[in-house]
Amino acid sequence: MIRRSSFFLFFFFCFAAENSSSSIPVNVGVILDFDEVGRMWLSCISMSLLDFYAAHGDYKTRLVLHTRDSKDDVVSAAVAAVDLISNVKAEAIIGPTTSKQANFVIELGEKAQVPIISFTASVPSLASIKRPYFFRSRDSDKTQLKAIAAIVKNFGWREVVPIYVDDLYGVGILPYLFDALQAVGASVPYQSAISPWASDVDILKELYKLKTMQTRVFIVHMLPSLGARLFTKAKEAGMMSTGYVWIMTDGVTNLLSLLNDSTIDSMQGVLGVRPCVRKTKELKNFRLRWKRKLHREQPDLVDAELDIYGWLAYDATMALAMAIEEVAGNSTNLVMKEANVSSNLLLETIGVSKNGKKLSEALSSISFKGLTGDFHFVNQQLQSSAIQIVNINGVEPKGIGFWTSERGLFKRWKLNSTTNVYSTSQSKLATIIWPGEPTSNPKGWDIATSGKRLRIGVPVKDGFTEFVKVTRNVKTNITDVTGYCVDVFDAVMDQLPYDVAYDYFPFANSEGESAGTYNDLIHQVYLGEFDVVVGDVTILAKRSIYVDFAMPYTEASISMVVPIKDTKNDNALIFLKPFKLDLWVTTFCSFVAVAFVIWVLEHRINKSFRGPPSQQAGTSLWFAFSTMVFSPQEKVLNNLARIVVIIWSVVVLIITQSYTASLSSLLTVQQLQPSVTDVTELIRNREFVGYHKDSFVKEILIGLGFQDSQLLNYTSIEECQELLSKGSENGGIAAAFEQFPLVKLILARNCSNYASVEARTFMSKFPNQKKIANNIQQFKTRGFGFAFPLGSPLVPDVSRAILKVTESDVMGRIEDKWLSTKSICAGQANSFSSSRLGVSSFWVLFAITGGISFLALTTYVTMFVQQHWEELRTSNSMWSRIVDFFRIFNQKDSKWHTFRSEVNKGSTDGPYPHGEQGADSSAVHEGSVELADLSPTEHSTDLSPTEQPHQEVAPFGIDILPTNPKQLMPTATPINHHHTN
Repeated sequence: MIRRSSFFLFFFFCFAAENSSSSIPVNVGVILDFDEVGRMWLSCISMSLLDFYAAHGDYKTRLVLHTRDSKDDVVSAAVAAVDLISNVKAEAIIGPTTSKQANFVIELGEKAQVPIISFTASVPSLASIKRPYFFRSRDSDKTQLKAIAAIVKNFGWREVVPIYVDDLYGVGILPYLFDALQAVGASVPYQSAISPWASDVDILKELYKLKTMQTRVFIVHMLPSLGARLFTKAKEAGMMSTGYVWIMTDGVTNLLSLLNDSTIDSMQGVLGVRPCVRKTKELKNFRLRWKRKLHREQPDLVDAELDIYGWLAYDATMALAMAIEEVAGNSTNLVMKEANVSSNLLLETIGVSKNGKKLSEALSSISFKGLTGDFHFVNQQLQSSAIQIVNINGVEPKGIGFWTSERGLFKRWKLNSTTNVYSTSQSKLATIIWPGEPTSNPKGWDIATSGKRLRIGVPVKDGFTEFVKVTRNVKTNITDVTGYCVDVFDAVMDQLPYDVAYDYFPFANSEGESAGTYNDLIHQVYLGEFDVVVGDVTILAKRSIYVDFAMPYTEASISMVVPIKDTKNDNALIFLKPFKLDLWVTTFCSFVAVAFVIWVLEHRINKSFRGPPSQQAGTSLWFAFSTMVFSPQEKVLNNLARIVVIIWSVVVLIITQSYTASLSSLLTVQQLQPSVTDVTELIRNREFVGYHKDSFVKEILIGLGFQDSQLLNYTSIEECQELLSKGSENGGIAAAFEQFPLVKLILARNCSNYASVEARTFMSKFPNQKKIANNIQQFKTRGFGFAFPLGSPLVPDVSRAILKVTESDVMGRIEDKWLSTKSICAGQANSFSSSRLGVSSFWVLFAITGGISFLALTTYVTMFVQQHWEELRTSNSMWSRIVDFFRIFNQKDSKWHTFRSEVNKGSTDGPYPHGEQGADSSAVHEGSVELADLSPTEHSTDLSPTEQPHQEVAPFGIDILPTNPKQLMPTATPINHHHTN
């Protein structure tokens, strides 16, 4: 069959040469493995020349193909290259098939200056060295490795195991794969190399080894012949089930059409990457023509499906034909330079092409629209526009998304897309059917099935054994580990969606004593001695350099434990403490402001708010302050004033009730107060303070300003209580600094004698001291946490399980079991903090009061000005208007109903029964008597109406009546009747 194909090619080009006397034959070598795939590629190469010269019949060059079978062997490929260069005088070589073959053929091409064009060799290292005569008409593996790394990052997988063929093709990608994975935060805990000649038993043995590991994400990089066997055995080993992730490079993905149905069935759920080729009309037409041609020439391959390498071979051949035609335009001597025929060495028989340099330059400048898209060499390498991601689901792979260096992962390809945002969101990919057919995303790892149990390191403690207690049975030689931290860890492990086997190992020496500090214990995880550390281990930044911590399972705070004292009668001014100074001042100012507003609104209409200035001020203030007990004697008449009083009464009610509650609470709490609440006082008086031995708290105390000589350590609760009971002056301590869980345990033992002051309380005493504040910030903690090796896949699952435990009643039961006692004071609140109220607690009320008062005052002034505008406008200057304004404001409002009612009554008390006018009132009365002495006849007959004597009228238009009742006779009353109703 190969001979028939070669004869056809030879006959075609001989016929073409005979029918074109001006055409120049140019020898070109083709080195391929003439298996089923190689024969399909060769047919694409021949079709490329047929199509090219059919479209360019006027070109003077004709490529003459000389094919060689490399037989999947490096030596055969090298011998074929030497033959083509030395004997055939080939100006260029298309091929060979594999990267390991190309590695040697490229060197021969460089020596003879003959361009080597490969459309299958993908190892990045082939082009890592400057080789001007090597052209790759496809992208290197670096591009698809970046796409795979994006997938790994997209699903958050932290560890990946590459499975590769142990030759140049497989090993050549490893440095680039490691770089790509490292860029997305993933590591490679193990590399699985499989020999090209491995038996099924060897493959199965390696797969079982991988199965015993935790990592469940595998990247397969090999050719289909070996890949088909790998996936078949993986299914046999139970590794194509739920939880496993398989990602193939294009070595297998591009040639899926070569695999049989049984192999495809074993690959269900596998992901694959391959260069993206847009389906165009030209590509569809080519596939139909290629099918017909293959059916005529090679009937045994009638069911074969063409892959992307055939399209790349088609485009590469056309590019070579263009480049040779371009070189031929400048030269007619396309032959090799004569070799050194006297040498007996094989390589010495290789000549040097006269046109190799020109042909290389021409190939670099070729650009056209090929079957696979834009064809143009960049640094002698074809650039891929995008990578397609497929999912093996059914008979054929289904596309689930794409990847480009500009956009990252995305679901659909949209023409004229303007976005360049790199995204790795899972929503950017279509639904994936994973191995085992689950739709939920695998976490990428699992507990090893090899029977290996996790080694849990726990500290050995002399005191505070409620957190971790290690006991050893001498008779049975069994170590029992119990405690609060242990129970929490067990509860968290029970919440995981899978079983984890583990054993506790005390961090102790041969004598059973502690083998080091907590930092030493943490370092054992970094060294690999322990898989996890469980205990009262605080999460610190310096420790996170060596381990990864799961989410904390305790509160993160540092408190000061101090003795308490009875201060019931220590402070005579305790009644002032419920309110802060700013609230006292604001409340007083509010009373004065309300008093002023009420006076303004009531002055012209209410007799209670008139009189001498001192009386008016006293009445107004008395009225405002009497609202505290809701007993003002004065009545308000103005509706605006009533609104202000109502709002103010509500505010006063809330403030007084809050004061009462705060004072009651303060009187109760003040009976037992901590003896020390200020750290600066301890530092200034050089008091002794304590801390738990080997605790990081010592560093905090030194950072706050304590001297090392002031620090005493203790190992148990009993020792801590003994030091506190002695006091600093008797060789003990004035305060103990501990984390919240330990403080809770200390107080549970004896809360009647000790109290805690929270860190935020005693540290707020010196907020302006920058040095101390920085030290506090530096040693801020995050609570207790479990320590894991860096990059451990257990950390996120354990963190989620901790959330479930802490949000349930399980944590409460564990705390009741270990951190509380049957003491009568268990559960009492011993954490003291300020309960004083400030303006910030009532600012809304003050704002409402101020707003209502201002609105009422503004409304009243506006109405007053509008009512008396005619009188005010007659003033000559602004100052005169202001004087008139206050003059009128100081007068009574005669139109107000209260004053009109007094006139209607005709009261003998006069309009000012309380003697508001003083001397003026008596003078008016005397005038009235004089008028009354006149007889009625004289008033009525001797004087005309216009000559009637003028009657004195009181201010605000009220008539003056005589004081003698006897004179109030109808016939003798000289009152103008138009003044009465």
